[in-house]
Amino acid sequence: MNQPETSPKQDAPAPAPVSFYEKHKVIYAKRVRGFFDNWRIAMVIFTQIIFYVTPWLVWNDRQAVLLHLVERKFYIFGVVFWPQDVIYLSALLIVSAYALFLVTAIAGRLFCGYACPQTVYTQMFMWIENWVEGERNARLKLDKAPMDARKFRIKATKHLLWGLLSLWTGFTLVCYFTPVTELMESVRTNNLSGWETFWIFFYGGFTYLMAGYMREQVCKHMCPYARFQSVMFDPDTLIITYDPERGEKRGARKKGVDPKAAGLGDCVDCGQCVVVCPTGIDIRNGLQYECIGCAACVDVCDQVMDKVGLPRGLVRYSTETAMSKHLTRKDIIAHIVRPRILLYTAILILITGLSAWFLAHRIPLKVDIIRDRSSLAREADDGSIENVFTLQIMNTEERPHRYKITVDGLPEVKIAGGDEVEVPAATLQSFNTVVSAPPEAGKKGANPIHFEIVATENPDIKLREKASFLLP
Repeated sequence: MNQPETSPKQDAPAPAPVSFYEKHKVIYAKRVRGFFDNWRIAMVIFTQIIFYVTPWLVWNDRQAVLLHLVERKFYIFGVVFWPQDVIYLSALLIVSAYALFLVTAIAGRLFCGYACPQTVYTQMFMWIENWVEGERNARLKLDKAPMDARKFRIKATKHLLWGLLSLWTGFTLVCYFTPVTELMESVRTNNLSGWETFWIFFYGGFTYLMAGYMREQVCKHMCPYARFQSVMFDPDTLIITYDPERGEKRGARKKGVDPKAAGLGDCVDCGQCVVVCPTGIDIRNGLQYECIGCAACVDVCDQVMDKVGLPRGLVRYSTETAMSKHLTRKDIIAHIVRPRILLYTAILILITGLSAWFLAHRIPLKVDIIRDRSSLAREADDGSIENVFTLQIMNTEERPHRYKITVDGLPEVKIAGGDEVEVPAATLQSFNTVVSAPPEAGKKGANPIHFEIVATENPDIKLREKASFLLP
């Protein structure tokens, strides 16, 4: 029996490919002037004066701030830190972390919007871009235009200025690790070391890449702070907020028209808050991790409100609690003082205070005592027993000191020979010292003794170190 022929099954259309990655869109942020923009300008100037000027400051005939890796010394104005002082570096990192936690718990990503290096250098690069290419509309028009001599000249000028700023930034960074006078001479004579050359171009290249091209991509996809910031937020944290009760329903209207009578909220749906955002988000969609808290949307929205004759504050710094409970500014400030903030503040004050106290009372003297292993004990001509020790004395101050060495712990134990040594400023020197004691001064074997090293001109500079004296 013949089976009926079936028509071949038509192939179903292939499903559309699904992309898990958002296509990058160039953001042409519009420049806006206002109260918060003035603060951003001030912070850029302040932070960059510190960064670019500090290596040129002189203190005690040397660079005021120098992290000299070759000498293994960190010079911070009048203080010299040695590798043994790594505890102070740990304290600095802890203080910085808790300060960031405290600022974030109070005011969200305030650091990101005003002082983060990525934000600061992006702002500087955008100033150059606006100066060379023009404002937002001019940049859009220029990028859409075909390449010609004018466009090439403008683009080349912009990238040249970006490159010079990036190289100077990389050079300045290396100045913190190599004395600036030496580095300038090395550049002049074309005698830079391999590592100096690498770090100048490496840091300069990353500045050029991140501030010139990646910009908001760093904040959105690379910066870990954006990812864990929500852990430090709570309903009383100050954030950039849009007031939906007041703003909705959005819509355009003529100036002077009562929005309520027209069934509209205060938001005129002009989209300026999106146009000025450096990360390209719409703040009206609520809190988003891409928001860096720069408040550009606040400045531009206040200007729009002024133009349409409505009160400012449609987009403003506020808190989730204040928005839901309609708190006044005074109430918002009162909510800042809460257990979490008090805990962060107490820990920060405690660690900072202890670190400052220990640093202020730090003894500028370090001593290591090493026994001479080639001769553990020997008998002198007068019958006494001698042990030889190597004293490594580190003078951490920037002035020379003369030290007197004494020893105790056994009857009639003493320093055989010279008991005073001089150590130049900020120097580590080794000295051989012979200690003698009568054979009957102690038991056979190791006997504990103590060295005391005292600065002759300042008795407060002294250390007492333990050692062992061997009797055969």
